[in-house]
Amino acid sequence: MRRPERHATVLPHVSRSTPMIEIKTVTIDDQLLRVGVHRGSSRLPPLLVFNGIGANLELIEPMVAALKDIEVIAFDVPGTGGSPAPTLPYRFGGLARLANKLLDELGYKDQIDAIGLSWGGGLAQTFAFRFPDRCRKLILAATSPGVLMVPGKPSVLLKLLSLRRYSDADNLGAIGAEILGGRYRQEPGLLRQHGLTVRPSAGRGYLYQLMAWDWSSLLWLRWVRQPTLIMHGTDDPLVPLANAKILAAMIPNSELFLDDGHMFLIARAAEVAPVIHQFLAGETSRPHSPAVGGDAA
Repeated sequence: MRRPERHATVLPHVSRSTPMIEIKTVTIDDQLLRVGVHRGSSRLPPLLVFNGIGANLELIEPMVAALKDIEVIAFDVPGTGGSPAPTLPYRFGGLARLANKLLDELGYKDQIDAIGLSWGGGLAQTFAFRFPDRCRKLILAATSPGVLMVPGKPSVLLKLLSLRRYSDADNLGAIGAEILGGRYRQEPGLLRQHGLTVRPSAGRGYLYQLMAWDWSSLLWLRWVRQPTLIMHGTDDPLVPLANAKILAAMIPNSELFLDDGHMFLIARAAEVAPVIHQFLAGETSRPHSPAVGGDAA
């Protein structure tokens, strides 16, 4: 694969857990995007990350570090992290086109793989469906087919509407385990690290992300042809496991891997990174799910 050209200015940045990450600013169709690229030596295609709601790209640093030699591209969705909010709301189709143009701007001309976490799983589904020649393999983590989903508990979803957890460490400590489940219930230190990593979202940008979720992939999931790994937590208060089973039933070439809570890609990065690597490398057709509980807790 040809090494991508560098069209954007590299800004000074030292990442806590992935010192080789490069932070750039790129303008696509008058939209400023803050982009992170982790240079890798693997022969596998680069991995494009679609992050969760309100999440800046630093949140995925544990996963990037665990993937080691795989090249990873991530960007702050408009209105999150260092990407300013646009004037008008957006839809997933527009964001998928923006991501495709971003890859061109960064010099990636060949196929890439894509992974979507939670809210970003909807965007990843849309990207794979709209740009099948661009996306080789797809990973959907802790996500659903959109608004027509099996919802989480109303009490948990109401807490998700508030931005206070991004700016108030005490509030995050009080409600974080209830929202994220899994390992976050047993290890308060993970919540503290989460709070240090997250940058507060702009109110309008967060609202635009919520509005974009008025969408469903159920009508076209059967035409998603990429090999797809669906990863989900058995203790996910936000997105119940039933949604992963719906995705697995609808996407023809898919397989299901079960793990911990909603944020297992971050909380259990070292454990799930080999599963991701095996899937992308095609080393196995059916990843083994480790037991949840005991060593997986």
